[in-house]
Amino acid sequence: MKQNKNIGHVIFMAVVAAIGGILFGYDTAVISGTTEIVRNQFSLTASGEGWYVGCALVGSIVGVLLAGSLSDYLGRKYTMLISAALFSISAIGCAVCGSFNALTAYRIIGGVGIGIVSIVSPIYISEVSPAKIRGTLVSLYQLAVTAGFLLAYLANWIIDAGIDAGASADAGLWERMFNSEAWRGMLGSETIPALLFFFVIFFIPESPKWLIVKGKLKEAHAVLRQILPSEDEIGKEIEATRSSLGQDKGSWADLLKPGIIVAVLAGCAIAILGQFMGVNAVLYYGPKIFSDAGFDNPMFSTVLVGVVNFVTTILAVFIIDRVGRKQLIYWGVSGMIICLVAIGIYFSAGNALGLGNGFMLTFFLAYVFCCAISISAIVFVLLSEMYPNSVRGRAMSIAGFMLWIGTYLIGQLTPVLLEWSQAGTFFIFAVMCLPYMLIMWKVIPETTGKTLEEIENYWTKK
Repeated sequence: MKQNKNIGHVIFMAVVAAIGGILFGYDTAVISGTTEIVRNQFSLTASGEGWYVGCALVGSIVGVLLAGSLSDYLGRKYTMLISAALFSISAIGCAVCGSFNALTAYRIIGGVGIGIVSIVSPIYISEVSPAKIRGTLVSLYQLAVTAGFLLAYLANWIIDAGIDAGASADAGLWERMFNSEAWRGMLGSETIPALLFFFVIFFIPESPKWLIVKGKLKEAHAVLRQILPSEDEIGKEIEATRSSLGQDKGSWADLLKPGIIVAVLAGCAIAILGQFMGVNAVLYYGPKIFSDAGFDNPMFSTVLVGVVNFVTTILAVFIIDRVGRKQLIYWGVSGMIICLVAIGIYFSAGNALGLGNGFMLTFFLAYVFCCAISISAIVFVLLSEMYPNSVRGRAMSIAGFMLWIGTYLIGQLTPVLLEWSQAGTFFIFAVMCLPYMLIMWKVIPETTGKTLEEIENYWTKK
């Protein structure tokens, strides 16, 4: 009975931290439905539109650079509070701002929140989770991200469908939010989950591993009593964490030590390569890709992408600790390659081969399925568990920095690539899957079922 109660409490802590993923997903995906309205209202040039799309990514890069030091210094809980406050400020500010410069400023603030939460929420979940269900619980964060994507797509679709073309531009703020300036409603709707995240964080404790690293053993013991079923296991957990610290002080220099530097470089590689396999190109430019393919309702097709992404991630949550991280990657990425090649063939020779929109949509959704059950479900799990206790925040910040650099680059390059060659773009994405598979096969260990200390030993012995 006590063990069931403890597991229930761990799940509650994981769910609270995962709400940050909803905000991450919403803030990332909502931009796709606002670009045309914002471009027309503010008479943006192509570069101005690019800045509007990319400014939040710049904020995200700043956020991941801050996240490691903040979470290692202030703790995981209070760093999540900071991110929740930034999301709330951004959402409210975007809804009421009076100029394009103010809009981008608030988007950057939200981007900083994205960068911070993308690091600290998975770390927190990883550190409070028992080894046998850690993959499942950390993947709740990715499930929350996909839920955020879906909520954003639905909000964009619903608000876009309800726009009254004859509404007065001089109407009040509330009417403008859902008519002439619908981007305000799309961006401002994030206020509700942002405030929810801020308040529920007060109901979870600090990470026990962070407390042990900081020498706050009494507080750590109190938290572990809510997680582990016996005093014996609590003692073993505290001793294992303290032993893993050794002489490391948790400094940036510790990242250069033999073995640890290999883990850092491997994490950076899978973080940035994952972006060049087409994931965020689909999220940011899905409506454009469907429109170029001749779809009548590209916004609704994008909602289908969100549904498949969300449902598949639910499946990943249940199988990640049974199948294993690496097996999911092997099967999922192999499927991604097949789908990307098929989409490339559609754009290059679809008319000659008599391929219709049904062919394109089938392989597009199959690609989303393969992606969601493999690299999207795995990346935050691996990055949150593959680094030593003393430097986990800093190491994950570096990997997160590379992830967001890749996201920014793919966000800027995808329109250029699609203009150059739609088929070539998807063929390039397929080729980029190969080095990712090679690194997972040769460098990254299987972490399923292992404690964080056992994973740390793998790297330090190399």
